Parts: sequence; C-alpha cells; structure tokens
Amino acid sequence: MATVKTLGQFIIEKQADFPYAKGELSRLLRDIGIAAKIVNREINKAGLVDILGEAGTVNVQGESQKKLDIYANEQFISALESGGECCLVASEENEEVVLLNSKFSKDGKYIVAIDPLDGSSNIEVNVAVGTTFSIYRRKTNIDEEPNESDVLQRGTEQVAAGYIVYGSSTMLVYTTGKGVNGFTLDPSIGEFCLSHPDMKIPEDGTIYSINEGYYVHFPEGVKKYIKYCQVHDKETHRPYTSRYIGSMVADLHRNLIRGGIFIYPTTASNPKGKLRLVYECNPLAFIIEQAGGRATNGFKRILDLDVTEVHQRSCIFIGSKNMVLKAEEMMHEYSPIDTETVSL
Repeated sequence: MATVKTLGQFIIEKQADFPYAKGELSRLLRDIGIAAKIVNREINKAGLVDILGEAGTVNVQGESQKKLDIYANEQFISALESGGECCLVASEENEEVVLLNSKFSKDGKYIVAIDPLDGSSNIEVNVAVGTTFSIYRRKTNIDEEPNESDVLQRGTEQVAAGYIVYGSSTMLVYTTGKGVNGFTLDPSIGEFCLSHPDMKIPEDGTIYSINEGYYVHFPEGVKKYIKYCQVHDKETHRPYTSRYIGSMVADLHRNLIRGGIFIYPTTASNPKGKLRLVYECNPLAFIIEQAGGRATNGFKRILDLDVTEVHQRSCIFIGSKNMVLKAEEMMHEYSPIDTETVSL
C-alpha cells in the first residue's frame, strides 16, 4: 500500500530548499492550510446554515460581499495572526492593508496577499469556488511598522503562491518557485494529502475559457483569437472547446490539468482589466509559469508588471504556453497597445 504524504510532511521535507527561512515559510504555509480546512467545512454546509446570500456590505471593489466572503476573510486573517509569521495582509475584502499586531505577528518576516473566496456568487448554485494567495518577504525593517509599500512588489518577488479550489473535492496547489504540487483534502483524516506531485500544464490544449457574453466589448485581437479557436482545423485539433465556470480558480485548475487558456481581457467598462494584479493574477501566473505555462497581459509578462497600488487591476492571458503565444500574436497584430490603460 502506498504511503500517504500530508501537506505538513511535504512542507517539512522541502524546508531545506529555503535555509534562510528557518522554518517560518513552512509554518506560514501550514497556517494557510489550516484556514483552508475551516473555510472548506463552512462551504460544505453552506446550504444548511445562515451563511449564504448578501451581508449588506460592499468590498473595496464595490462588489456586494457575500457572508462567506467575510467569513473566509476573517478565518485566513485569524490563522495568519495566530501563526505569527505574517505581519501584514492585503485582502480583496479590505480597502486598507491589515496590520497583524499580536505579540508574535508584528515581528513577522512575511506579508500575504489574498483573495479569500473567488467566485463566491457560485456557492448558491453549488459550483466550485476558490482562494488565491501570494507570499512576499517583508521590505520594512522589524523596528518599523509594516505598511502598504510592503505589498507593492512585482510578482517576481513572490516566495510562494497558491490556490485552494473547493469543489467535488478540495485541493490546495502551491509553488515556492521549485515546481508545483497539489494536495487533496482527505475528509476522513482531515489532512491535505499529496495527490498531484510535480504538476505540469500541457504546452498545447483544446480548451479556451472566456466570458463570451462580453464579446462585442473585447479588443479586436481577442475577437480574432476566439474566431481562431472556433475554426475547424484537423491538424491543430480545432475547433477548441469553450469552458467558462465564472470562478477563475476553477477554470485555471481544469486548464492546468488538461491544457487550455484562460482570458480575462480589457473591456469598454474595464479598460485596465477587471482582475486584481496582486492577489489574483500574480499568484496564478507564478503557479502556471512554474508548471511550464505562460501568463501575460497580452503584451508583457504578468510577473514583470510594476505594482503601484494594492487593488491594481489587470487583464490576463494565462495557460498553455503555445495557446497564450498565439493569443499574444493576435493582440500584437490587431490590437495596438494603449499604454494609458495596459500596464507595460
């Protein structure tokens, strides 16, 4: 019988990859895993208790906050504060960065950027949702109070990133810059167990994920790429299959395993893009690149984009390397760069 390796065991084994961290990064990842199990429990009983629906407040993006959004946000912040390795959290649900002032966390060496519950509107219809997170080293000195400047780092500065997808099973996928590994939650023992070691995304795929309802508002290059995906061509296995869940984590997780591209372009109403660079695009771009894929804004690598604000918006083209390159080719040919809106 094969030996089961838990997330905790795996993290300890890999601790030697980070001699400078002295165990702090390992404990931080463990804390995120603990919070994920608590959030998963609540999601699984969401239809049975009063945590579905609107909470009557809006987040910094102007979006209605679901009760589970708030709950997930509180759980992750609480776990990070209790763990003591993180001094500051940047969350989609909070307009300002959150300082963690417990006895231990105020001296933490890391900051975490997180979207606690991506695609939360899907919960009411029993569709997969997720969490994305990104970990950076603190830039301010220990004797200084951490602040927003600690968050304004390029994606290349990430020391770890990951996502949790809450679906038919719950999976935690993460990278520390040395490949991508996936862990599935075994509810019988309450542990994340290694199920997808050394994950790689196929260089080519046959799935494209985009909300085609906004087609008329897309840049010409995106329109051309969609039409390219729909044309019959036996040699390139076209037409491709269109799959769009409405939860980026779920769409990306499927494409990571099967091969495909996820596109969230600029539109007339969101000329800079709608996704948040710091806690959505950067962590997922780090994961996909580590799995052998590609992530850009149509013109430039996502991880190389300058970060000027915590809730900065971006568009994204992410997934199988050759599919993203083809989409970029069409963006360059049919959609001139508007440096006022697209970050370069």
